[in-house]
Amino acid sequence: MIELSSTFAGNTRALSLEVSALSVRYGLVSALEDINLSIRAGQIVSVIGPNGAGKSTLLNALMGLLQLHQGSVIWCASDLTQLQIADRVQQGISLVPEKRELFTTLSVEDNLRLGGYCRQFLGRKHMRDKMESVFHLFPRLLERRNQLSGTLSGGERQMLAIGRALMAEPKLLMLDEPSLGLAPRVTKEVLRAISSLRQTGVAILLIEQNARAALQVSDYAYLLENGKVTLQGPSQDLINNPKIISTYLGLPKQGL
Repeated sequence: MIELSSTFAGNTRALSLEVSALSVRYGLVSALEDINLSIRAGQIVSVIGPNGAGKSTLLNALMGLLQLHQGSVIWCASDLTQLQIADRVQQGISLVPEKRELFTTLSVEDNLRLGGYCRQFLGRKHMRDKMESVFHLFPRLLERRNQLSGTLSGGERQMLAIGRALMAEPKLLMLDEPSLGLAPRVTKEVLRAISSLRQTGVAILLIEQNARAALQVSDYAYLLENGKVTLQGPSQDLINNPKIISTYLGLPKQGL
C-alpha cells in the first residue's frame, strides 16, 4: 500500500495562502468585496453560503480566471496577483471546477495521465507512483481505469476530477462544490477522501453549498453572503452557531 504523503505533497509546512482585501466586479456590479482569507499547509478551509453568494467567483479569482478589482493574493510569500493561470499551476495551485470538465472520450487512466502532464519530466516511475496513489485514494477508479470517463457515474466523475488534479502534485487544492449532484452516500465517500489528504500537507480550499458536509470535514470556515464574509471561525464553532443552524443546517433555532 502506497502512503499518500510519499507521492503528493512532500514538505509543505511553510506553505500558506493569504488573501487580503480582495474585490471582484462584473462591470459596475460588485461580486466580491473586501475578502480576507488565509489557509495553511495541511489545513482544510471551507467557504459556505447560498447560491449566488460569490463562492465560485472567489475560486476563479484565485486561479486567475477573473481579474481583481483590488486586493492581493499571496502564496508562499509570492504575489500571484499579476500571474497567468499557467504560472499559478506551476506554483502548485490546482482547481477542480464545479463542472469537472473531464475528457469524456478518453479513459480514466488517460485523464489521469493528462493531469500529470506538467510533471512527466520526472519520469515514468514517478507518474506510475502518483497514479497508484490516486487509485489507493479512490479504488473505484482502479476498477474503471480503462473505461471512458464519459460513461462514469456522477460520483466516479468527481473522484476522477479530484484524482486528475492530484496528479499535478498540487500544494493548494481548490474544490468547487465537490458534492454537487451526488447521492449522500457518495458525498460521504468523496469528502472522506478529501479529509484524508490532510496527511499529505496539501492545503485545501473547499467551496460548498452543503454547509453541514463542509463544516464536518474542514478545520476553519468562512460564511459568504452577497459577496462579503459575514462570519468566520473554527468549523466546530460555526456548526454550533445559531445563525448557521437556523439558516444553513435546516434545524430549529437555538438560543434565539
